[in-house]
Amino acid sequence: MSESLPAPNTGSQTTTLMAAITLVAVAGVAVSSVSLYEHFATSTTSFCNFSDTFNCDLVNRSAYSSVFGVPVALVGIVGYLLVGALATIYRNLAQTPVLLLLASLGGLGFALYLAYVEKFVLGAWCFLCLTSLGLICIEVTLSAIVIHRTRQTRA
Repeated sequence: MSESLPAPNTGSQTTTLMAAITLVAVAGVAVSSVSLYEHFATSTTSFCNFSDTFNCDLVNRSAYSSVFGVPVALVGIVGYLLVGALATIYRNLAQTPVLLLLASLGGLGFALYLAYVEKFVLGAWCFLCLTSLGLICIEVTLSAIVIHRTRQTRA
C-alpha cells in the first residue's frame, strides 16, 4: 500500500517567489539609479572603469545611452518599478504572472539589444549594464516559475 504525499503549498511558494521578484526589482532600481546618476555625471567613474573594454563612462554617455532623449537607465528604473508593482501591489490578480513574464521578457529583449550594442558597436562593456542584464534574467526565470506554480495550483 502506498501513501500519498500531501500536495505542496504552492500558494506560499508563489508568495515567496513574488517576494524574490520584488527584491530583484529593488536591486534593479538601485543599479539603474547608479547608472542614471553616472549618465549625467561630469567626472569619470573610477569604480566602473577597468579598461578600454570595460568602461561604464564610454557606454553610459554614448549616443546609445538614450532612447528618444530618455536615458536608458531611466527606462530601466521604470521597468523594474513596474515589475516590483506587479509582484507586490497586483500580485493577487489572475493575470499578474503572465504580465510579469511579459514585462520581464520585454526588459530582457531590451537588455540583450543593449549588450549587442556594447559588444559590436561600442566595443566596451558596462559593469552596471551587465549587472542589470543578470537581474532581468533572474526576473524572467522567477516569472516563468510563478506561471508554472499557478498552473499547478489550478490543475
